[in-house]
Amino acid sequence: MATVIIPTPLRKFTNNTAKLNIEAGNVEEVLLDLSTNFPDLKKHLVDEKGEIRSFLNIFVGDDDIRDLALGKTPLSQETVVSIVPAIAGGLA
Repeated sequence: MATVIIPTPLRKFTNNTAKLNIEAGNVEEVLLDLSTNFPDLKKHLVDEKGEIRSFLNIFVGDDDIRDLALGKTPLSQETVVSIVPAIAGGLA
């Protein structure tokens, strides 16, 4: 099972769970599992077309999935998947 790290801002949708073990072969399957088990989380992960939201950074180990195979990035039993929402900021 892959270990999925849920960022603090999204934990309110996972009953304040910080880590989940998910049986998945790739990143898309992780997102599907999360969306199924935590329906309120879905809109924060994927858009209306089912595409991974552009402001969401997902890492498999230390590698950004944008540098790998995106949602098709394969996972192994020992994989750690980190979901990192972008943080907006700027000058006030």
